Amino acid sequence: MTAPILVFGWGNPGRGDDALGPLFVERIEAMNLPGVECLTDFQLQVEHALDLKERQRVLFVDASVDTATITATRIEASRDTTFTSHAMSPQSVLQTYLDIEKATPPPSWQLAIGAHSFDLGEPLSKLAAHNLDAALAWAVDWLTGK
Repeated sequence: MTAPILVFGWGNPGRGDDALGPLFVERIEAMNLPGVECLTDFQLQVEHALDLKERQRVLFVDASVDTATITATRIEASRDTTFTSHAMSPQSVLQTYLDIEKATPPPSWQLAIGAHSFDLGEPLSKLAAHNLDAALAWAVDWLTGK
């Protein structure tokens, strides 16, 4: 049976704050929330569109230099302008789902967690750790419908 809610985090755990997506997923998984499935990868790819099947809601989570803290945004399907299937945006994953399933993708949000240090071999920065805590607090409310 497919869990109604999917939390998908991506990033490289070996590159400082880029670990935010996988760390977020790891902490959500540890909460054992009913009806929530968690997935992680280094980057979004075309195959991830299949993970959206039979979902009621999806939360995409990644590190971002475009926000100081956290930003949660409702997203819609749209095509990327890139020529590769690697490093896709969440919107492009939704578009791929629409294209292959001929059905509207599940309601989806992108949670961007503020980050600034992406050096190879570096640990998570203090700022990113603080933002991760804020993201988890927001997500528990979103996941539990509060």
